[in-house]
Amino acid sequence: MTFLIYGANGYTGELIAREAVRRGLRPILGGRSAEKIDSLAKELGLEARAFPLDHPNLDDVDAVLHCAGPFVHTSAPMVRACLDAGAHYLDITGELTVFEAIMAVNDDAVRAGVTLLPGVGFDVVPTDCLAAMLAARLPDATELELAFYTPRAELSRGTLKTMIENIDEGGAIRRDGKIVRVPPAYDAKEIAFSVGVRMAMTIPWGDVSTAFHSTGIPNIRVYTGASPKSVARMRRIRFFLPILGIKPVKRLLQAFVNRRTGPGAEQRANGRTYLWGRVANAASEVTMTMTTPEGYAFTVLSALAALERLLASPKRPGSFTPSKFFGAEFVLTIPGVERT
Repeated sequence: MTFLIYGANGYTGELIAREAVRRGLRPILGGRSAEKIDSLAKELGLEARAFPLDHPNLDDVDAVLHCAGPFVHTSAPMVRACLDAGAHYLDITGELTVFEAIMAVNDDAVRAGVTLLPGVGFDVVPTDCLAAMLAARLPDATELELAFYTPRAELSRGTLKTMIENIDEGGAIRRDGKIVRVPPAYDAKEIAFSVGVRMAMTIPWGDVSTAFHSTGIPNIRVYTGASPKSVARMRRIRFFLPILGIKPVKRLLQAFVNRRTGPGAEQRANGRTYLWGRVANAASEVTMTMTTPEGYAFTVLSALAALERLLASPKRPGSFTPSKFFGAEFVLTIPGVERT
């Protein structure tokens, strides 16, 4: 089975490519810049393909692991290319609108005999699986809350660019089965993570989409750990969203973060992410916590695990969330994950 990593010259894509080679895998490395892709491919002894998304080259490719964001711009053309080529599609997005768009083309994927599996990294694998575990314990739940907390988190250039690209969208929750746009930091509260109680605020995380498709629970909120000062700062930003949404302002901010890289090897190796989830109905509730490796380290492990499992599985065409395709326990197969 042949797979291509598109965006292999980016921070996360390169980490995945290097780990794939360490495991004895031979992916094709793809990207928009021939110079950057050729250099990495030569170092790793791999085939390179440089192509823009409007002229894809997926000849003889069984699956694509798409790592080039912002996915709000890059996902749709790559999904279409995979459908046309009969290649399975995976990505590492956490963007709400991307999940909704991919779920909406389920019928196209079925007709093409292709599996579409977005969000196979930290972005939603742990929280999506946690949501499915909780729903199994309270099948008639009507509310779902998910939260994560990463001490001293550091973000890559690509992650920051994606956040800037979507900054003017504000926040989002799921209410009565529908996605509702809300202001940034719409809700803030203390959450009992396994390492202690931390303040957290709502964010427009991908689970506002995926957890609904995985569980059917109609009311969903997703939180991230944030200090009271961060919550107050985010709420002040609300008034500037129209300005931040102007394209020249976005491009200026994205140019500024080009100097960023991402967490170093030591931080990836030693960092931990703490998760919490709660489901409830009118009469009862269930909570659960989980601990995973640092987010980018987790993404490398889970993306490759998802890719290898998909290619080894009987064909299941359609659009899937991670827990829908692999089952709720998938996250527990990733080294370093503990359900606490």
